[in-house]
Order: sequence, then C-alpha cells, then structure tokens
Amino acid sequence: MQPTLLSSTYLGPVSYYQKMVAAPHVVIDQHEHFIKQTYRNRCLIAAPDGVQALTVPIVRNDPSHTAMRDIQISPHGNWQHLHWHAFVTAYDGSPYFEYYADDFRPFYERPFKFLLDFNEGLRLLLCELLDIQPSVQLSEAYQSGSGTSDFRSSLTPKQPDPDFLPRRYYQVFAQRNGFLPNLSVVDLLFNMGPESVLWLR
Repeated sequence: MQPTLLSSTYLGPVSYYQKMVAAPHVVIDQHEHFIKQTYRNRCLIAAPDGVQALTVPIVRNDPSHTAMRDIQISPHGNWQHLHWHAFVTAYDGSPYFEYYADDFRPFYERPFKFLLDFNEGLRLLLCELLDIQPSVQLSEAYQSGSGTSDFRSSLTPKQPDPDFLPRRYYQVFAQRNGFLPNLSVVDLLFNMGPESVLWLR
C-alpha cells in the first residue's frame, strides 16, 4: 500500500488523525513550503460561541518560501497564555479536560523556537494519549507526492475534507451550537477520553 503524505499540523483535526491511523506508513513533509491559514499553525476548537480558531504566530520572513522545518514561532505577544485560556474556557466543563490538562500545560508554559518542534511534540503526546501507534517519519527531502496518498493540500480549514464522514460525539456546547464536526482532535479527546480511539478507527 502507498504511504500517506501529510503536513505537520498544530493539534490537527480528527480527519488528520483518522488518516494517520488508517495508513500503513505516514511521511510528514518537513521540507514543504509553509502555507498560511492552514492547520500547519492553526487549530479549531468548540468555544462557547461556536468554532474558534487558535493560531500560532510565526516570524514573517516570507514564510511562503520557507521550508516548514525552518519556520520560527514569533516570541512576541502572549499567544501561549491566550491559547491555554481558550482551552480552559472551552473544555473545563468537558469530562476529560482536567484529566489531561497537566499533559498539555507544559507546551503553553515554556518557549519553543521552531513550529515543527512544537507541532511534533504535541503530535507525539496525542498519539500516546489516544493510544494509537502509527508508523510516522519526517521526510528527508521535499516530497513530490508521487507514489503516495498525498493529503497536504486537501486538509485545510477553508473547505471540508471530501473523504471525511463525521460521526457525532458528545460536545460541551452542542445544545447551543449544534454538533461541530472535524475540529482539533483535542476536542474529541477532552470530550470522549479513552473512547476517542473508537472514532479514529
């Protein structure tokens, strides 16, 4: 079977982790050019008033011509505190946020220089907490996409994933906002805990 080619993501959506679980082998392309307004530095969560986008700020030295592995996180602003406050506001009433909070909190307390390191640290943590063991490697060079199942362009917050069939699960604010599909996988984890893996397989 063909390997699956993915981009690095910041707390990627449920469909991203479904693809990871289903793939015989995953290559994360760390040499592709960074693309703005994508899951590479943005995640979507279910806030009290609906979908909220959280974006990791980056150093703006023409990022569209910079390899993902070289993208640096901007040291300015208070984004880590703001993101953590958003998670607490959105998920403090969820069944499992308190259970997992101490695992995620260090990522919002210590500085990170490179976006890829930040994303990869969170991905490894999520795989552990979700109890999934995908075969994943970082690319050694830019990937053309030939001979792979390439999802680098199709997984985007701007349009629905055509291959993703959402399955409902409990969400804290569903009575107010309705069910919000394909948010960051942390939405699934904080609401469903150990059962999350059932939604990924």
